[in-house]
Amino acid sequence: MAIAVDRVQAKVSLTFQDMSRFAHIDDPLHEDLSGMARIGRSLFLACDETASVERLEQLEGGRWGRHTHIALDPIFDLPAGPDGEMDIEGLAIDDGFLWIVGSHAHKRKKPKRAKNTAAEALERMEDVEREANRYFLGRVPLKETEPGLFEPVAEHNGRRADTLKLKKTSSRLVSWLRKDRHLAPFLDLPSKENGLDVEGIAVRRDRVWLGLRGPVLLGHAVILEIRLDDTHRHLKAKRIEGKRRYRKHLIDSAGLGVRDLRFLGGDLLILLGPAMSADGPARILRWRNAVRTPGSGVVDGGRLDHVLELPYRGAYEHPEGIELWPEAGEESVLVVYDAPAPERFGEGGLAMTADVFDLADRPDPA
Repeated sequence: MAIAVDRVQAKVSLTFQDMSRFAHIDDPLHEDLSGMARIGRSLFLACDETASVERLEQLEGGRWGRHTHIALDPIFDLPAGPDGEMDIEGLAIDDGFLWIVGSHAHKRKKPKRAKNTAAEALERMEDVEREANRYFLGRVPLKETEPGLFEPVAEHNGRRADTLKLKKTSSRLVSWLRKDRHLAPFLDLPSKENGLDVEGIAVRRDRVWLGLRGPVLLGHAVILEIRLDDTHRHLKAKRIEGKRRYRKHLIDSAGLGVRDLRFLGGDLLILLGPAMSADGPARILRWRNAVRTPGSGVVDGGRLDHVLELPYRGAYEHPEGIELWPEAGEESVLVVYDAPAPERFGEGGLAMTADVFDLADRPDPA
């Protein structure tokens, strides 16, 4: 049952520090938010332009601020170094770990319309970049420094930061998919052109679900499921279907790709948006009892509920991240946007508002 797009329960204020002193950060972080995850009074957010995560603290009146910028290169040995873009597209928290995933995507250079002639723009678009830090999939332990306030650290209580083994030109995940009959043809295409693009993560213990913005297969979005062991050096994927190290779930998404994932009990909430670079609709599906799906396949449409249709505003307001928001109700979610509309900004551009929606079933309005 879909919910009307105007049923915003509440607005949540998010306030960031001025990042202009960081030479490698060009735009305000909160104009490019790509994922978030919450534990206690800590809200972690990611910007797809940096190799960092951002933490906001819960303040009085339901506001979030006291922004802390947390660089990841002191914790992880990033193959492209601290200035290499990770293109972080998903965050999740489970069992005391913050999980982080990069897009694993290739990127086509954009033409610079103000500087390039038509021929120069065409030539520039021939270049497809492969950035090593984008192949990141890992987790970092969280240390509670104050009640409800958590900090990502390299080691804590015998736990340490770990990644799926990183390479400079590929990743373990990509190497597995090279043999996949459905996905292999898309691995060398750029993101937003139906190439491989990881944009969501959800975790339950050793089980990790990765949502793909692309490719979309005959109107079906793809969610990969892997099981990870902690070895003495890296995270290692178990074989879970014969020799295969992943399961593959196809969701009838009406041609949309995954933008984020979040568990609600045993159900999986799936934020969907356009797979390509064009603007378009966004919605949330609820995959009932996803944790009990035994193997790969096309998910039965009877297990998929369309629970929320999000506002569509063309060039603005692209929903990129969701998180459960219990203050508003057991089935409420906070939604953050890429390219937020100008009216969302306050405090000299350092604060912005995000929306809370209720996913609970109700009769459609007359």
